[in-house]
Amino acid sequence: MRPLTRSIIGFATVCLLLALCSTGAWAADAAAGKAVYATKCRSCHGANGEGNPSMAKALKVELKPLNESSADVKKVITEGQGKMKPVASVTGADLDNVVAYVQSLKK
Repeated sequence: MRPLTRSIIGFATVCLLLALCSTGAWAADAAAGKAVYATKCRSCHGANGEGNPSMAKALKVELKPLNESSADVKKVITEGQGKMKPVASVTGADLDNVVAYVQSLKK
């Protein structure tokens, strides 16, 4: 294959990948995140991220709204914070989806 042809194919491939990324073809799925949130997060953080007052009282913690950045939410889920332990079972796509769902609660 000639160098010019390879360059054109390489350029076209990069353009295609950029187009797919910009359209959200690989974006996190907030709807799928809602299902994971319902099983792993809702008991403490409430159905809409407002917090569960009885759980906060039992744990003797202050309710904090889930309004951090995506990176901060991801860090809290994976590393824990305060009395919240890391949620080891939420990884990969599920983690991205939960973060997308939590971010959708702010809107």
